[in-house]
Amino acid sequence: MMPSTLLIQDHDRVRTITLHRPEARNAMTSEMQEELIVAFDAAAADGTRVLVLAGSGSAFCAGLDLRVLQSMQKATAEEHATSAARIVRLFRTLWELPLPTIAAVDGPAIAGGAGLATLCDYTLATPAAKFAYTEARIGFVPAVVSAFLTLQLGDKRSRDLLLSARVFSAEEARELGLVNAVVAAEELQPRIDALVATLLANSPESLAATKRLLAEQQRAWLDAALAAAFAANAAARQTCDFREGVDAFLEKRKPRW
Repeated sequence: MMPSTLLIQDHDRVRTITLHRPEARNAMTSEMQEELIVAFDAAAADGTRVLVLAGSGSAFCAGLDLRVLQSMQKATAEEHATSAARIVRLFRTLWELPLPTIAAVDGPAIAGGAGLATLCDYTLATPAAKFAYTEARIGFVPAVVSAFLTLQLGDKRSRDLLLSARVFSAEEARELGLVNAVVAAEELQPRIDALVATLLANSPESLAATKRLLAEQQRAWLDAALAAAFAANAAARQTCDFREGVDAFLEKRKPRW
């Protein structure tokens, strides 16, 4: 079955997966998360050599869809746990894919969208790209992404981004190490093509073995971190602050903590 929230294109052993809900700034629904997991698994299994992740329209990904936030307020504890487990599976599948991954970020990448953009092996961004882990603004916890962010940045820098929930530029993301290069919009595709050519010139077995090795080196720590993140994610969904934060966000007012 063709995915309804993604565009998938293959060219010369390279697969481009484009988040395709431009009317909602490519905000993630449960359906999109499931379709991404299936698409990532398929790329790992069918001989794809390089995966490129992009967004349609003016954003890369605005985080969770408003309808998802609304539905989370009335969900049961079991439904919260299922949703939290899906986020863990999505991020971990992308992180551990045994082939090189490239994010092409031309526009905002917010909350879970920032996670998708920065978990790739390479992240190329235009000056229009903005990043933020905004969960604290709505009484939520950036639980799952915190594990991967700590691996990438270390504790001190991760605390700044997660506790402040501030928006930061593509250039600051490059300085932090979350983005490999910031390029003009018209140069984004040529830079991706050049990077793809470099990767295709290397041994696919070697690249896959290297990625498996890197994942294995981090496995014990990541297992523990994601178990704690899963519990925190599920618990945060049932707090008074989360309900007030989502209400305030949907009503376009300041939250009353």
